Amino acid sequence: MTSTAAHDETAGQAPETGLRADAERNRDRILAAARRLYATEGLGVSMASVAREAGVGKATLSRRFATREDLITAVFADRMDAYAEAVTTALADPDPWHGFTGYIHAVCAMQAADRGFADVLTMTFPAAKALEARRAESYNGFLELIARAKATGHLRHDFTSQDLVILLMANAGVINATGDAAPDTWHRLVGHMLRSYATPGTTLPPLPEAPAPTALYRAMIRLARPAPSTT
Repeated sequence: MTSTAAHDETAGQAPETGLRADAERNRDRILAAARRLYATEGLGVSMASVAREAGVGKATLSRRFATREDLITAVFADRMDAYAEAVTTALADPDPWHGFTGYIHAVCAMQAADRGFADVLTMTFPAAKALEARRAESYNGFLELIARAKATGHLRHDFTSQDLVILLMANAGVINATGDAAPDTWHRLVGHMLRSYATPGTTLPPLPEAPAPTALYRAMIRLARPAPSTT
């Protein structure tokens, strides 16, 4: 009796366990597909395109991620954690000005590494509570970083947190425009912007080299091409 009962119980659990495993595999496939598409094409990719890339049906995608914001939150959770940690690292720097410039470089590098994340940092997603909470945490830390950097006399007194948003928007634009044609162009932009933020006489690293004219020309040709369909 005990053996039969145990067999019946195991038999009853197996289908459920199998379904859970299938669901988890589908979720992983969806996240991997979304990461690939967002990283190369940005957040304009449709949910239908994500489903096709993952090899699942739209209904399966909807069961795992009911909204676009749900999917974006899951895809970029680790990157938002890194974004929040970047300001913590900057605040721990004994030289607030060095911490400030290091933070600017770190965040812009995160954008350059992932086109989708470049978009995330210049958009808001009110329905994505966890993502926006991490953004708010980072913002509050950056306000403290600004105050400390100004106290050193190296950061202009009229610099505001809005200037970071402007920089991230500009950087996202440069990254999206240059693509693989001139992928290091953002370094030049950041170098120029840091010079505009610094007070006269502040020491800064040499300005990164400008991209080659041929590289920018290829980027301009790339921009002139019609954008691929995301439907």
